[in-house]
Amino acid sequence: VAGMGADLFESYVGSIIAAAALGVALVLSPRADAGLGFVSLPFLIAAGGIIASLVGTFLVKTEENATQEQLLATLRRSVWGASGIVLVFSLLFVLLSGVPFYFFLSIVVGLVAGNGIAWFTEYYTAYTNKPTRSIADAAETGPATTIIQGIAVGMNSTTAPVLIVAVAMLMSMWLGYQALPDAGITAGLYAVALAGVGMLSTLGVTLATDAYGPVADNAGGIAEMAHLPPEVRQRTDALDSLGNTTAATGKGFAIGSAVLTALALLGAYMDTAGIETLNVLAPTVLPGMLIGAMLPFLFTALTMTAVGKAAKEIVLEVRRQFKEIAGIMEGTAKPDYARAVDISTRSALREMIVPGLLAVITPVVIGFLLGKEGLAGMLIGAIVAGFMLAVMMANAGG
Repeated sequence: VAGMGADLFESYVGSIIAAAALGVALVLSPRADAGLGFVSLPFLIAAGGIIASLVGTFLVKTEENATQEQLLATLRRSVWGASGIVLVFSLLFVLLSGVPFYFFLSIVVGLVAGNGIAWFTEYYTAYTNKPTRSIADAAETGPATTIIQGIAVGMNSTTAPVLIVAVAMLMSMWLGYQALPDAGITAGLYAVALAGVGMLSTLGVTLATDAYGPVADNAGGIAEMAHLPPEVRQRTDALDSLGNTTAATGKGFAIGSAVLTALALLGAYMDTAGIETLNVLAPTVLPGMLIGAMLPFLFTALTMTAVGKAAKEIVLEVRRQFKEIAGIMEGTAKPDYARAVDISTRSALREMIVPGLLAVITPVVIGFLLGKEGLAGMLIGAIVAGFMLAVMMANAGG
């Protein structure tokens, strides 16, 4: 929950900052009569999204013996209801601020894209659908075929989100150009940033549905240890399974909005650096793109290695306690919980030093060695490769 919350928060704040920064440039552009309305609009949308999310939570109602399909439909109704309220607020804010109506349409594009990504994520991760069942069928012949099918499904699941985000980018850029033709690419990037804000405007509902998964999982563990009736465990299992799907959905929102935000920030960087066009065949650009495409894989490898090391330490500690502390299995003695928590905390802090330095230092080094064009290439490569890798891993693991 903490990791997903931080990820969504980063994407949310990044999209707002990108839109506000580009809005400042639009204030000074020709035929931009809205003034500070360009700057305030993303903040107003975010504020409206908070209210919409609060209202959306009241739409989560279901029966006692609801199936997983009914539970998922209930959560989906909550997100869609909040999205509809955000549209009303956004239209009101656009009309009052004097911002061209085309920018409202870019917000609509972002909301539709976000819900589209969520729908396809649900399709690939819900246990009732064909992709997940194909992995279960592969498990009948052993772990090797299960891993192969799981990776294949994860790779296949990148198609729809990538196409949705690509179409959202094209439509948003076109709407921006139509809104302020004289502002050029700045207006297009501002529309893309607004699409990112719109996609994450219902963050409250999205994060709530993602956070309830671990709660349901822990409730199932308590029900099992307390020897509660089987029907209780069946309900918690259904909620836990649904939580896996909603977790993947939350990741889909985070990934899609992060790509839109990254594109807007990339445009702001190129504008600030004075890069009007980027030749991908230039001596510094293509190497920068290759290095950027490599970075998500290296970062992922470092973090997964860190998780493996931490898990190994905890397993060894648990085994040690079972051997050395008499009475744990019988329930007459308590385990040393603090020791396990301490191992997890220390590993999390220690093992993330190298990945963190990689993310901070690499752009600086590339900027010095390859120049501003090479750095732009690195950013493009990281965005493209990171998008594919993130969707594949989120859905294959979800």
